[in-house]
Amino acid sequence: MAQGPLSGLKVVEFAGIGPGPFCGMLLSDLGADVVRIDRKGAGRGSKFDVTARGRRSVALDLKTPEAVEACLKLMEAADAVFEGFRPGVMERLGLGPEVALKRNPKLVYGRMTGWGQFGPYANAAGHDMNYIAITGALHAIGTTDKPIPPLNLVGDFGGGALYLAFGLMAGVISARHTGQGQVIDCAMSDGAASLMAMFYGMKGSGVWSDDRRANLLDGGAHFYDTYQCSDDRWIAIGSIEPQFYALLLEKTGISDPQFKNQMSREEWPELKAKLAAVIRTKTCDEWCALMDATDVCFAPVLTLEEAPSHPHNVARQTFVSVEGVPQPAPAPRFSATPGAIQSPPPAIGAHNEAALTDWGFSPADIAGLQAAGAL
Repeated sequence: MAQGPLSGLKVVEFAGIGPGPFCGMLLSDLGADVVRIDRKGAGRGSKFDVTARGRRSVALDLKTPEAVEACLKLMEAADAVFEGFRPGVMERLGLGPEVALKRNPKLVYGRMTGWGQFGPYANAAGHDMNYIAITGALHAIGTTDKPIPPLNLVGDFGGGALYLAFGLMAGVISARHTGQGQVIDCAMSDGAASLMAMFYGMKGSGVWSDDRRANLLDGGAHFYDTYQCSDDRWIAIGSIEPQFYALLLEKTGISDPQFKNQMSREEWPELKAKLAAVIRTKTCDEWCALMDATDVCFAPVLTLEEAPSHPHNVARQTFVSVEGVPQPAPAPRFSATPGAIQSPPPAIGAHNEAALTDWGFSPADIAGLQAAGAL
């Protein structure tokens, strides 16, 4: 039985891709009982589908009325439900929030989309890069030549899944106080815009330029960037504060007086070229020996292969292995109710009977679903 901080929370997840599964993983890792509704015949599942870990899978044919009624019965017993379809899909299935909240007035109903439930783009297809493009975030990330997609971390997972999880938990707290559930309209474009709050403040104050790699935190500054070593590996330096910058100069042996002009933006390109030449004189391991765990604000740039073996990650058990697949451990950490991976990613429909039974379905209910071809 899960003992994390969300132990006892019951969540229904309608299977999707990207931010939905990641949100389900976060909730499960912290102890929630998450039942995922998969499409009947959707495949077998895979141990490499890391964001699917920790849930039980019930496979239903949502084209049958019996399956729709089963979903509504699950929602009656749930604290929260979330889905990631285009606006209107759940309503056409007979599973929209209006119907669900009539069955369970305390239900928190999360809706995860790229563009939101309304607006000119609401019904258009898109991916992470598109959602962050209209927020200013994509324009701000990249080289001087072009914006570069920052994986799908800013839209799908940062602006999407994390905001959905936060919204669901806020909704559940409110429902427990008021007895009233509600709908959470979580748009990745909204979340990505929210993540840009500090930069909009800096832009308003005049200290941030719309030019890429011309600012303090976008690789424009020589003291906040990545540098290639003599062995072609990379290191990350973030020596912003004066005392950290002074230590950087000490560790690199730089005595050039031009480096005293740390905040002279006009000199950043020249200083960057000089610092790059110095970093090129040593290997990554040699720089690690000089700067690891110091106040330079330094770290080696590790690959996905290397990261799980880094001493800091090993000491904190930041990565674990599940069925031979290295993956991030649950986060954040709780002193009294630690999270845990409840199970490997499930096979589709692996828990049809067990999960439904635990959620209040009788043997006759389950037999009826099977007889109707809904399960």
